[in-house]
Amino acid sequence: MTDEADKTALDMVYAAETETQLAAAYAAWANGYDTETAALGYCLPFVISAWVARHVPKGEGPLLDAGCGTGLSGPYLGSLGYGEIEGLDLSEAMLELARARGGYGALTRAALGGPLPWADGHFAAVFSAGVFTAGHAPASSLDELTRITRPGGFVIFTVRDVVLDTGGFREKFAGLEAAGKWLPVEESQPFRAFAVAEPDVMVQAFVFRVA
Repeated sequence: MTDEADKTALDMVYAAETETQLAAAYAAWANGYDTETAALGYCLPFVISAWVARHVPKGEGPLLDAGCGTGLSGPYLGSLGYGEIEGLDLSEAMLELARARGGYGALTRAALGGPLPWADGHFAAVFSAGVFTAGHAPASSLDELTRITRPGGFVIFTVRDVVLDTGGFREKFAGLEAAGKWLPVEESQPFRAFAVAEPDVMVQAFVFRVA
């Protein structure tokens, strides 16, 4: 696919204003997503493993890949010795590709920002890469992700620079801390989400421990 087509796919995703538009954008992009994002040097599904491995001991219990897309992160965490990995995503088309790739014990279609179908404290940790960005999951998603993580477990995720403050993420971080829901553990320096293209797309990784 040409660079212009790649740009159009990215633009459709970033321009989505509703859950329906976002699901449609990813359904249209699903079959070419992995090849095209790899060409752009998209690294977040892989580097998120570093933060998981740094903070979450193996064998602690199930992990959730929130916004797993085509399922790139699961197999790499599996290669590091992590089992019991589940995934959720808004797009059924992306979940079909994740299912074919393997690496997940279960896959669930669900939208971040709404209620999630797991009991309180179900997961030892949840992680999310590339989901908190323009036109994607809102900061309010962190309430449910925190709820389904057990006390002492970790919520690990990246946030795009352009929504960190304007999207209410800093405010949500502080609110959950003030409410006694979690404590901050680590905040990375800004880094590029794409190693080859899109040099202006910067993100940070955040780690919180659930109280």
